[in-house]
Amino acid sequence: MIRLVGKNQRLWSVILAGGEGERVRPLVQRWLGRHKPKQYCTFVGTRSMLQHTLDRATRLTFPDQTLTVVSRDHRREAVSQLHGRNAGRLLLQPQNRDTAAGIFLPLTYIKAQDPSATVVVYPSDHFVYPEFRFLEIVEKAVRAAERLQDRLVLLGVPPDRLELEYGWIQTGRYLAFSGSRPVRAVRRFLEKPAAAQADEALSKGAVWNTLVFSAKVEALWTVGQRYFPDMLHLFERLAKAIGTADEDRILEGIYRVMPAKNFSSDLLEQVPEKCAVIELDNVLWSDWGKPERIAETLHRIGRQPAFPLECLEKPFKPIPLAG
Repeated sequence: MIRLVGKNQRLWSVILAGGEGERVRPLVQRWLGRHKPKQYCTFVGTRSMLQHTLDRATRLTFPDQTLTVVSRDHRREAVSQLHGRNAGRLLLQPQNRDTAAGIFLPLTYIKAQDPSATVVVYPSDHFVYPEFRFLEIVEKAVRAAERLQDRLVLLGVPPDRLELEYGWIQTGRYLAFSGSRPVRAVRRFLEKPAAAQADEALSKGAVWNTLVFSAKVEALWTVGQRYFPDMLHLFERLAKAIGTADEDRILEGIYRVMPAKNFSSDLLEQVPEKCAVIELDNVLWSDWGKPERIAETLHRIGRQPAFPLECLEKPFKPIPLAG
């Protein structure tokens, strides 16, 4: 069994769980008879996707240094699922303003308490197996972020097929080693490329972007100020109110005018020189943004889904792998 180093006193975890899961909605509706965002669904085993993600994060960070971002409309479901889990702080977004706000909201709270901290960001709709191997490589990314200081260190997955709905990372020169693992520069991000672009990326050794990453809080805030000045100005207003009677009122007010920005396309694609990548190899990773991916992943590990396959819109056919 892989042994993790242990919890890092300066490390914080951010879990992104604010989405509605629209592409999986038809499956869930047929299965449960009602809408339930996918991060709260238990597609296999006994834990929801959110619970899996939280349990992974708290292997590396203390509960009081773990922040989970959810939609205010999902408060009841989130509180129910996190109850009894030492879940840390739950942040309720008044509105979903895309992934950039979802990341910089918790970063505001972390920066106010520990401006020299390191953070790991986890989307809550990803499947990883085995978890110990995944977390071992997350630890390597954390060490790389602490060594490189001004770079966001992303986990990239070696692709096994031509996938047009994932983001891709074209890697560059070697920057460092984290333990025995190479850390490489990023030449370019490709967000949901055309078939010809993805084929070329695949042939040149590009990797899928998991959007799991580690960074120093100050480095992330600095790049945010450069590309999202209006957004960061709003969050700086919130930072001054944290812990006061005005905190909830100001949070509500800034979200009324919060710009909707995508962290991948509106920020990462603009600053490849501020990023690095470590490969997440020997781990089965899948973004469960589509019902077919859920069924395919469980088929590959020989697990039966909790939902009947008849709930899929199309008959299930395993995805052919490259090579």
